[in-house]
Amino acid sequence: MSLKRQLFLASLLMLLIPWAGLKFVLELDTALRQQALQQLQERGQRVAELAGDTLLGQPAIHTTGALYVSQASTPIKPDGYADDWAGYDDGDHQQNWQSADPLPAPGQPHLRWQAASDDRHLFLLVQMQNQAMKLFRQNNPDQPYDRFELALQPPVTDVGQPVAAQRWIVRTSAPGEVHANREDRQQTTDFRVHGAWRDSGSGWQLELQLPLPPRGSFLGFQVAQGDEATDHGTGISPPPPLVQRHAALERALAGQLSEGQQVTVTEPAGWIIAHTRHPDTRPGTDFDDLSPFQVIEQITLNALRALIRLYQPEPSPLEQTDHTLFTGTLPDNHLVQHRDGSVWLATEHRLFGDRSLVLQQSLDQLLTLSGSALGSVLARSLLIILALTLVLLGYASFLSWRIARLQRLVSASVDDDGRILSQIPPARSRDELGQLQQHFGQMVERLHSYNRYLESFSRRLSHELKTPVAVVRSSLENLAHSGSEQERQQYLERASGATERLRRILNSMSEAARLEQSFDQTDKELFDLASVAREATAAYQQLDPEHRIDYQGPIANCPALGSPEMLVQMLDKLVDNARDFTPPGGLIEVELQAKADHYQLSVFNEGSQLPGNTGVDIFGAFVSQREGQSEGHLGQGLLIVRLIADYHGGYVDAENKREGRIDGVCFRVIIPMTDVEPGTLS
Repeated sequence: MSLKRQLFLASLLMLLIPWAGLKFVLELDTALRQQALQQLQERGQRVAELAGDTLLGQPAIHTTGALYVSQASTPIKPDGYADDWAGYDDGDHQQNWQSADPLPAPGQPHLRWQAASDDRHLFLLVQMQNQAMKLFRQNNPDQPYDRFELALQPPVTDVGQPVAAQRWIVRTSAPGEVHANREDRQQTTDFRVHGAWRDSGSGWQLELQLPLPPRGSFLGFQVAQGDEATDHGTGISPPPPLVQRHAALERALAGQLSEGQQVTVTEPAGWIIAHTRHPDTRPGTDFDDLSPFQVIEQITLNALRALIRLYQPEPSPLEQTDHTLFTGTLPDNHLVQHRDGSVWLATEHRLFGDRSLVLQQSLDQLLTLSGSALGSVLARSLLIILALTLVLLGYASFLSWRIARLQRLVSASVDDDGRILSQIPPARSRDELGQLQQHFGQMVERLHSYNRYLESFSRRLSHELKTPVAVVRSSLENLAHSGSEQERQQYLERASGATERLRRILNSMSEAARLEQSFDQTDKELFDLASVAREATAAYQQLDPEHRIDYQGPIANCPALGSPEMLVQMLDKLVDNARDFTPPGGLIEVELQAKADHYQLSVFNEGSQLPGNTGVDIFGAFVSQREGQSEGHLGQGLLIVRLIADYHGGYVDAENKREGRIDGVCFRVIIPMTDVEPGTLS
């Protein structure tokens, strides 16, 4: 039996705790929720009457095309940088932005804006994306330039007479501070409307400050270039309504709320004009100040909240942003879920002008009351829990003894110098600890095989060096006894050839070490893997007319991050290795494929195939499958291939493969893809 099953059977003893306690808590939660809903509806009626009296006589907004004004949480300075706007750099608050096109096409010009108020001034933040800023040239006024047009229509007076609309134009000849000009014959400067216009490289950003218009005003703007207005903006003929938060109404509603409640008032179009919640008056408790019993109580209550929510009716998502709230018809269970995952009890009430008031109650309060009812159940179950704890501690001690025994077996199998002294005996149990002991035994066996391989390396190196050293020594001895110039020249050539062979052997031994050292000094760069592979393959074909060296794959647009020089060095080793085993006129094919998340660069060669399972890693150091084909070859080429693949975050493998009627060997290098912006390699 596996260790997981043993622990699972031991934990099943916890089911002895009476299930009646949980059922009681669930029933209590249902009763409290029904009672809370009734009280919430009664309070909602009183709050709706207060809100209706406050909004009486104010025209309702039925259109979705409006300019929404948020309440500024911090002082705003119109300097064009917008770092003092709430949620400007926060990806979770993208709903703060308004736009005529919420889903713009990628790369197309896109205008978005925000509006905020500090109860004295109105601030506008307008941002143009994917369209370079065009400045006004005084020496060439006919040249197209960016112009920001603003229109304000005050509300109708008490006597029913409309007030003339005000219009301003903002333009600039250089990024920086700007002032608006009235749209009249004199084009006079209105210093009350000022701000800053900044160039952001791929677009621009404009921040303006103007006096706060009275409630019920209409405010619109649009962006124009030269004499032709674009379709970016809210429009100014006529301007859309200005939706402002009602501060007096929010203060009045705040005094009507209880612990854990919040209220929202919306226009018929869904715009939020008032939103407030009861401040959390519960004192914060530091974890260090809690007693052990209080810690256990908090853990129990949190677990109970999650369990009760599991059995509660499914809440409906509330369609709410920082600007709008679309209620529609609330679900029959009156349970709604916010974006942060919290669940609330909600009721909706109609106000004057077809407005809506939504009163919500947090379920955390109800869950806390339900959790306190479990105290008696926990007290009665204390003895059972203590008994089960002793059982689990005893079983944990047994597992600890087995782990300590396995540790002693592993320590006894290897000495301080790393030599393998003995094998780890096979495990008799079949659980996870038994499998771990079996894996340790396999690891010790593989280490023992690797130690034997290292011991054989010295014999292999001695064998490789013995012949050229003997040739050099014999040539020097014969050179001392030679009588003619021809014999001396012959012995010198033999000694020079043997010395060259020694040099190739030593260079092969140090090539991999130099490559690993160069990794720390090589900076990765973005390059086109397809171009590198294609151009390198073409060069191989020109240098080796005795073989058919072809390239298959894309010709460009395969971005990779790494070193193109090292990739070429890796291809050199693979193609050189393929030429050694390919008969004259045979095929060597370099292929590049783009997979879902990686590139597959393969080199196939026609010829002899890899031998069967020899237990030797061909990508290891000083491993060669050649049989006298290359004198002084110590098998470092494939090791260098593996090191370069590891440097690029990939790996390499080899397999016997059949291409049509051709048998051969295929080496595959897997290189991860790199996320780049379109056009980076163009």
